[in-house]
Amino acid sequence: MSRSKLSPEVQSSLTRRSFIGRAASGTVIAAMGGGMFYALSDRLTREARAMSLEDGRPRLPPGQRALEALRPMGGTPGAPGITDFRLKIHGDVERPFELDWAGLLAQPQADLELDVHCVTGWSLLGAAWRGVRIKDLAAAAGLKPGTRHVVFEAAHGYTANVLLRHALDPNAIVAHRHDGKPLARPHGAPVRAVVPDLYFWKSAKWLTGIKFVARDEPGYWETRGYHNHADPWLEERYG
Repeated sequence: MSRSKLSPEVQSSLTRRSFIGRAASGTVIAAMGGGMFYALSDRLTREARAMSLEDGRPRLPPGQRALEALRPMGGTPGAPGITDFRLKIHGDVERPFELDWAGLLAQPQADLELDVHCVTGWSLLGAAWRGVRIKDLAAAAGLKPGTRHVVFEAAHGYTANVLLRHALDPNAIVAHRHDGKPLARPHGAPVRAVVPDLYFWKSAKWLTGIKFVARDEPGYWETRGYHNHADPWLEERYG
């Protein structure tokens, strides 16, 4: 999810809580960035609700509806080009480093089909992503004892915090391709985080840094009332 505010029209008619509640009810989804409303796919939702994950959880978390494509959720983009791209790996690590674009592509690449779940109530299931596992970057940096949290740093000072265990999951990546194509600018180009076990606002777009820390540092949305953990299966939308 982006930092963009709701349009004045939506702000005047919906409080934050009622907005999320209506989005999750299955009638419409309101895009946080543009006030657009998306029709939901009943067929995909029915199919998804009949599926389970390997650990027994329903594949589709409660309050979610399945869509056919990733939805842009607004925000202020960072620089789109790769010439000046830098990804800083730092914090409580033994060997901080930076990657330019060539350095990122030189890392071991992971091709994964992942489900992502937006706090506004839509989910995209089985989308193809390509990128670098965050656990590999952590291993290269060498985490110091006591590291418990990760802060994703993005353009214009945006941050999102996650527990270390979520960032080190094999499905958590720094993604640069989606559905076989370079990541589109509205979706965070040139790279974004993808942490599929948490609501999608945790998967910061226009990523510039990954900071490993001992003490939690709540991010942009967490300091504005959204849940610090953000588990979709527990519907942890609010703090």
